Amino acid sequence: MIQFYAPDIATDPVLPESESQHCARVLRMRAGDELIAIDGKGNRYRCRILDPHQRHTMVETLEVIPLERPWRHGITIAVAPTKNLDRMEWLVEKLTEVGVDRIIPVLCQRSERRELKIERLQKIAVSAMKQSLKATLPEILPLTPLAKAVESIKAPQRLIAYCDPTIPRHDLAEIFRANVDSAMLIGPEGDFTPTEIEATLGNGWTPVTLGNVRLRTETAALDSCIAMHTLHSAAQCCRLTNPKQ
Repeated sequence: MIQFYAPDIATDPVLPESESQHCARVLRMRAGDELIAIDGKGNRYRCRILDPHQRHTMVETLEVIPLERPWRHGITIAVAPTKNLDRMEWLVEKLTEVGVDRIIPVLCQRSERRELKIERLQKIAVSAMKQSLKATLPEILPLTPLAKAVESIKAPQRLIAYCDPTIPRHDLAEIFRANVDSAMLIGPEGDFTPTEIEATLGNGWTPVTLGNVRLRTETAALDSCIAMHTLHSAAQCCRLTNPKQ
């Protein structure tokens, strides 16, 4: 199924130019043909084409279908962008496919990438949302200094994963609370500095480890997101199996 992204379709029945071009020029869809549009806010629209045009295809909405998110609790991934931009773009794609509410690129003392074009990442997220048949687009924030990100994230469960073995950490699966919104903080290739770790812990974050292997930044961020989904799902299965617990 092909999905077209039209964030304003609820009030403006015209596909954006890039989507209109794909519809009218690439797919050669005609007046009367039906298509599926999504708004990035959790809704899918069944539409009929009224006027195909490669710059502004007009449609009429036949049905609005709210799509429930596959995950029940919010997930935020705050991560230092990788030096290799391709890896950061890959991460945004995969996080969107797996399911995430918010991605916050953070600027750390050891960050090797200190500039980031958010518009490019947003386009990648849109493509991944469409490809994975979702209708919710994750929010991608501008590159944010670590201290500001630590203070601004208000999730009830805030976790920081790092490699430094001299600062105690908990196993993620042992301390994870599966009934609340969660945020995970992942550092740059050179890890957080001890000062950054201590400051973050002093701000109420919980230190965790993702295992005994060393992961690349983008791998750690994706792994943590998948782990949180798994732990949420496991807890939900337990509640369904043992409703009295």
